[in-house]
Amino acid sequence: MRLLARERNTQPLLLSSPDMPFDGFNGPLQQLLEEPRTIEATQIPQPFLTSLALKILYFGGSMKGWQIAQTMRLHFSGVVEPLLQALKTHHLVQVTGGSNLNRASYQYAITDNGSKRARELLERNRYVGPCPVTLNHYVNVVKLQAQNRPLVREADVQQALRSLVLSQDIIDRVGPAVNSFKSMFLYGPPGNGKTSIAKIIGRGLLPGNVMIPYAIFEDGQVIKVFDAETHRAIGSEEAQLAESNQMDKRWLRCMPPVVITGGELSLQDLDLAWSDTNRFYEAPLQLKANGGMLLIDDFGRQQMSPKDLLNRWIVPLEERLDFLTFQTGKKFAVPFETLIIFSTNLDPEALVDDAFLRRIRHKLGIDNPTEKQFYEIFITACDERGIKFDKNVFIHLLREYYLSVGRPMKACHPRDLLDQLTDFATYRGERPAMTLELIDRAARSYFAELF
Repeated sequence: MRLLARERNTQPLLLSSPDMPFDGFNGPLQQLLEEPRTIEATQIPQPFLTSLALKILYFGGSMKGWQIAQTMRLHFSGVVEPLLQALKTHHLVQVTGGSNLNRASYQYAITDNGSKRARELLERNRYVGPCPVTLNHYVNVVKLQAQNRPLVREADVQQALRSLVLSQDIIDRVGPAVNSFKSMFLYGPPGNGKTSIAKIIGRGLLPGNVMIPYAIFEDGQVIKVFDAETHRAIGSEEAQLAESNQMDKRWLRCMPPVVITGGELSLQDLDLAWSDTNRFYEAPLQLKANGGMLLIDDFGRQQMSPKDLLNRWIVPLEERLDFLTFQTGKKFAVPFETLIIFSTNLDPEALVDDAFLRRIRHKLGIDNPTEKQFYEIFITACDERGIKFDKNVFIHLLREYYLSVGRPMKACHPRDLLDQLTDFATYRGERPAMTLELIDRAARSYFAELF
C-alpha cells in the first residue's frame, strides 16, 4: 500500500524517559526485574545453566570469568562462578590465568573433555547466548507492564499525525483506539494512508517502553524472543549493561515493538518455529509484538482464507491470551498484550462476519480525500520536495485528469505525481518545477493515459 506522505518526526513519544536509570522501576515490577544473585534465583535448572556456560566457552575459546557472565547476562560471583567451579571439578574447563584478588578476571579455557561434552550438548540444543527467563517470569512481567501502561493524550495524537492530512473525526478516534490496546480495523479504498496511520501509531504513539527477554525457558525448551529487527533497544546493549545496576540483565529495555506483515503471512508464522539445525524455537510474530503493535496489512490477501486467520485470533482477542504448542504436543498460554491492527482495501463485510467484527474494538474507515484535503496534501508534497506550488497548474490537473474523466482523488497521488514530474525534469537536466508541460507528462505516465 502506498504511503500518504513522507513520515516526519514520528519517533515514539516515550512517557518514561529513555535516559531514566534502570532502577527507576517501582513496586512489584522492580521486584520482578531484580538481578538474580543465586542459581536458585534464576529459576532455571542448574544443568541447563552449566551447559550454556560450557557452550559459550566452547565458541569463545579462552574467556575471562566476567566475559562469560556478561555473555550469559548473569551475576558472576553468585551464579556464574559456581557454575564454572562445577565445570572445573568435572575437568571440563580449566583456569589458565588471572589474579587471586579478582576472581572475575580468571582466564578460563575449555578442556578436550569439555569440547567433547560441548559438541554433544550442541547436538541437542545450539542455543548460545543470554540466559533465558522462565515462562512464568515472562508472563508476570508482561502482565504488570500492561497494567501500568501509560495513556496517550489528544496533544500526542495531534503531534504524531501532523504530517498527514486527515479529517478531525479520524484523528479523534485514533487516540481512544490506541489507549484500548486491543484491536483496530482500518478499511477503505487503496492509496489513502491506512498503512501510514498504522505505522505512525506504531512508531509515534505507542506509550512507554517495554522489557524484552532474550529468550524464554519452558519445559526444557528454549524460545528465542529478542529480534534485532523488531526490538529497538533504548541505547546500546552495552550501555544498558553498564547502567542496569541491580536489574536482571536477561531483559533488554526497548521501544514498544512494531511487527508488520502482509500478504506473505501464513498460519505457520503464528506458531512456534522449530529449527532442526539449531534445536530451539523462534517466537512467533505475535509473541515478539507483545507490548507493542502487530499490523496485518493487506488483510484478505494472505496465504490462507480470512476465516482461518480470524479463527486463529478469536481467543487472543477475547481472552488476551494466546496458546502455543511445542512439537511434543504440549500447549501453554502466553499473554496477548498487543495492539493488533487489520488494514484492508477490501470490503470488510465480504471478508468477515458480524461475529468477528464485533470483536474488533475500533473500526476506522479511511475514504478518498475531499478536494480541499487533496489541495492541502498537494501543497505539503510540494513543500517536502522543494517544488513551488502553482495553483493554476493544480486546477489544470484537476480539470483534465480527475473531473473530466471521473477519476477519484487519492491521498498518494500528489506524492507520486510530483515524483514522476521530478523524474522527467531530471532526465532533461532541468530543475523540477510545477509547469503545465511537466504535470501533463507526469499524469500521462502515471495514469497510463493515451493521448
